[in-house]
Amino acid sequence: MKLFDVYPLIPVTIEKAQGARLWDDKGQEYLDLYGGHAVISIGHTHPHFVKRIKDQLDAIAFYSNSVRIPIQKAYASKLGELSGLPDYQLFLCNSGAEANENAIKLASFATGKPGMIAFSGSFHGRTSGAVALTDNPKIVAPCNAREDFYILPFGDLVAVEKTLKNNSIGGVIIEGIQGVGGIQVPDAEFLLGLSKLCKTYGAKLILDEVQSGFGRTGKFFAFQWAEGLQPDLISMAKGMGNGFPIGGLLISPDFEASYGLLGTTFGGNHLACAAGLAVLEVLESEELQKNAQKLGDRLIEELKSIPHITEVRGKGLMIGIDLDREAGSIRSELVSKYKIFTGSASKKETIRLLPPLSVEWNQLNSFISALKALLA
Repeated sequence: MKLFDVYPLIPVTIEKAQGARLWDDKGQEYLDLYGGHAVISIGHTHPHFVKRIKDQLDAIAFYSNSVRIPIQKAYASKLGELSGLPDYQLFLCNSGAEANENAIKLASFATGKPGMIAFSGSFHGRTSGAVALTDNPKIVAPCNAREDFYILPFGDLVAVEKTLKNNSIGGVIIEGIQGVGGIQVPDAEFLLGLSKLCKTYGAKLILDEVQSGFGRTGKFFAFQWAEGLQPDLISMAKGMGNGFPIGGLLISPDFEASYGLLGTTFGGNHLACAAGLAVLEVLESEELQKNAQKLGDRLIEELKSIPHITEVRGKGLMIGIDLDREAGSIRSELVSKYKIFTGSASKKETIRLLPPLSVEWNQLNSFISALKALLA
């Protein structure tokens, strides 16, 4: 049987990883500044992460949500503490797309309205509702298309108000910082304006923190840079599990749960919660959120001084670098010549950096040196 060939692959076989380092099948070492699409938050094979999963596997790996699972409550408690959102409710699932599907569904349930708003450059997932709110027609099948889902210009509150006023809109979804869109950071004024408009017109504000959450930006969630913002729903995944499949939805106290309203077979299983709890414990004990902000601020300033870089965007260790040329060949040479993994974005001139939050400055500095040499 062949694999369904949908992934363009870097010709490297990674067999081992630790921290921000990778090794291929020939023993060659690489620096990981992409973290598998922002998934690796606390570093590859962190010993506490590995031990928690091994210990849980020795006890019980899985049972469904038909019995009490105490580690779910332990996880929810720790998440509420570290995120500063203890009053929110938690629904556990398996991925970011699934989290966004449930966010869309809850917004529609709560308001009785079918329509949704997203923004240019958005990426919310590949499942039916999430992909209909993703700004990439190439991955939206005819069966996914929705006439009452609107993709509006990023940052345009006038367009948002007009659409809310003239249509039956149940929710507005926006990324805390756009990832695939090239690390586009929404202004605090825009986010707060969205919140106000949602309240005025009876819609729910959904913050997609799948890529930007769990300390990556120097705040637990990127939206927390907009002081006072309280979204109705917050979706999360990626860095939440450090490589273990887990997703979740934070739900404001305004929503009332009822049996069967949402559901999942695998979501919140014992192993996933063990992985998630390990991530939270390491984020706290190693102060990785502070590390992300400190190193990110320094890296952004260093990058801005490099010739042939036209713009640097981002917060913490979620960084987009625009070049004065297409970035594909530069990224390829970073791998082949300097053994450094970076990411792409929808804009061909952009390099995306999403390293483990445990990355060290000397590792980031080696990237700066390599990039300077390639752009000279």
